[in-house]
Amino acid sequence: MHIKTIEVESWTELMDALFQDAWSKGLQRFRSSYVYRGLEDSSFDLTTTLNRLGESHLEKHLLRNFRKYSQLNDDDNKSVWNWLALAQHHGLPTRLLDWTYSPLVALHFATANFMHFDKDGLIWAANYVDTKEYLPDQLAKIIDEEGSHIFTAEMLDRAVSSIPELSRLKSDSFAVFFEPPSIDQRIVNQYAVFSMMSDPNVVISNWLADTEVRYFCIQIPAELKWEIRDKLDQSNINERVLFPGLDGLATWLKRHYRDTRSRSMRSSLPIRETFRDKREREGQSDFPSPSANPTKD
Repeated sequence: MHIKTIEVESWTELMDALFQDAWSKGLQRFRSSYVYRGLEDSSFDLTTTLNRLGESHLEKHLLRNFRKYSQLNDDDNKSVWNWLALAQHHGLPTRLLDWTYSPLVALHFATANFMHFDKDGLIWAANYVDTKEYLPDQLAKIIDEEGSHIFTAEMLDRAVSSIPELSRLKSDSFAVFFEPPSIDQRIVNQYAVFSMMSDPNVVISNWLADTEVRYFCIQIPAELKWEIRDKLDQSNINERVLFPGLDGLATWLKRHYRDTRSRSMRSSLPIRETFRDKREREGQSDFPSPSANPTKD
């Protein structure tokens, strides 16, 4: 598969690449039709957790037992698509793939783990508006009636109320992009979007390459990652915001205080002297030496 890849060498080039095609002639505004996904290693592909499990036939069993044991009121989440989003959010293997409307949030995920800063990263961008051309008639009608470019769980429910029904809508594979419900602040802050394939065994990157949907990738050089990371942190695009709570705070602080200087540079730094050391060195000490034995008058 040939991937349309843009190579950048600086922060400025990266920003230009991320926000390309953002101008909407019809709206006369900068409103991008792309969603983004950041990968910390450019060798990673767009497989879902269900793909990586290698057992797509287990999908219905995984979701059924998640619903059964979750101890949540099923009446509050009647939609199977809401349940699927909730399961994905909590780490269950699903056919869903996480994307974001924000290119900077995607950039965060490509540079979050400093243990992988020796590897090039990758940003995927896919035009979700273009994917409407490949929808089955039932879904295309719903999204056109709404005047929308992307689905919600409620919109999907009007055509399909179960996962098996999705693949029966059309013989050819198609992709669906939908916004998850605001389960918690994490979903909101990450500006999250999910994609799913009608056939869970199809990888969306392969599907994109066989369609007319616009997409591109940006390769992030390993040597640029620390600059990107520091500038994102300064812009408040970090775990403290994207993963609200103590876990996110601890992760951010761990990286924020990471000493990136070489060992030789750290060992050559002068030992910080105390206020007392400084006054003794300047002959101004008001304190007796520990070895002194003062006599009484």
